[in-house]
Amino acid sequence: MDNNNSSFPQPLQWIIKLNLTNLNIIVLTGGVSSERNVSIVTSRAIAKGLREAGHNAKVVDPIYGVTQPSEEDIFSSHPQIGKEFPTMEELKTYSNKKVIECVNSDLLDNIDIVFLGLHGKFGEDGRIQSLLEMRGVKYTGSQVTSSAMAMDKDISKIIFSHFGIPTPNWFMVDKNSYSINHVNEKINAYLEYPVVIKPNDEGSTVGLSIVQPDIEDVQLNKALEHAFEYSDRVMIEQYIPGRELTVAVLGEEALPVVEIKPKDGFYDYEHKYTSGKTEYICPADLPDEFANELRAKALLAHSSLCCKAYSRIDYRLNPNNEYFCLEVNTLPGMTELSLVPKAAAAVNISFPELLNKIIELSLK
Repeated sequence: MDNNNSSFPQPLQWIIKLNLTNLNIIVLTGGVSSERNVSIVTSRAIAKGLREAGHNAKVVDPIYGVTQPSEEDIFSSHPQIGKEFPTMEELKTYSNKKVIECVNSDLLDNIDIVFLGLHGKFGEDGRIQSLLEMRGVKYTGSQVTSSAMAMDKDISKIIFSHFGIPTPNWFMVDKNSYSINHVNEKINAYLEYPVVIKPNDEGSTVGLSIVQPDIEDVQLNKALEHAFEYSDRVMIEQYIPGRELTVAVLGEEALPVVEIKPKDGFYDYEHKYTSGKTEYICPADLPDEFANELRAKALLAHSSLCCKAYSRIDYRLNPNNEYFCLEVNTLPGMTELSLVPKAAAAVNISFPELLNKIIELSLK
């Protein structure tokens, strides 16, 4: 196996350039998206890591508005993540008005930065970033426009294509103006089965299905209906067989490539968040030159969307060793199973050091 982290100094001495100690930090968690449960687990890890780094961390879930429960109650308010994510019925019980009240309250007074532990809609699509901008509060990660572009899969892929970043072929379907027959004809004409069907603005494979050939007459309508539960726009994307790879970007550095190997099926919500369901190889078993090309393209994808501080870029690698960029995640997961901490650990960056670097880059 070629060691594709060979270009990194050991350890990375640049990791802490500022004296980032004893900051007052709000960890924003939970929220109103279908990735709420993942966000809470991510935020538990972030809060622990920030305290280990010497900061004062307070956990806030904006769905509770001004009156916040205890941290223990916030972290115990979700089922164990694994097979199921919150239903649309559950999500509809949460009030966006409470989120606005929370951001506009004195909870965010006298803090140095908000560390965003949110995922999905209202978390990484530019909306919470917009509220924090208007509130005059600094926050981690990409800014409003970059977050919105990265969350919109269609817009992202248009930009990837412009910058010469390979991405699977695709077309869009709108909820109120499509017919199954027309979608099927278009798939056969432009993509061919199997295809990936997913909401245009969700993460963690929420609402995603793979429609196989020969049984598309059964699967296609069901897959579209499932995706339309989460978005009014759905992407029909060419399925790329082969390997699942990802590259984390930290500042102007691309970390080692990680290979993701589900033990069965594909890398869906269950495999992402259930311990033992997936094997992770870091650095991935790739020739150095090829791994470096993936890392370079990850930096290009990151910069093409004007992302800031950190991100994670996901790829598929087909049997002909052709790679395809799927998306850029501007607030990637930080759970014990998450990919960015694994990539950082491969170059001797501890989790508290990783959080400090994200803060440093976000405060620039």
